[in-house]
Amino acid sequence: MDEEKLTLTVNEASRVLGISRGLAYSMVKTGEIPSVRFGKRVLVPRRALERLLEKGQPLQNLAPKSGQNS
Repeated sequence: MDEEKLTLTVNEASRVLGISRGLAYSMVKTGEIPSVRFGKRVLVPRRALERLLEKGQPLQNLAPKSGQNS
């Protein structure tokens, strides 16, 4: 089966998005990156990730939140 995978691991999704693995896991945990769970495995559906990128959300909020502003 040479077809493109339907899902990505969170690590693969982080590389595709150009973000850190930790940030990707955090965004999966908050639901900002769509995911499905199969037992202990967490996978990101490729099409959901593509739709997310087309909308431009929530990736506009990728900057880490700093403490308090002056």
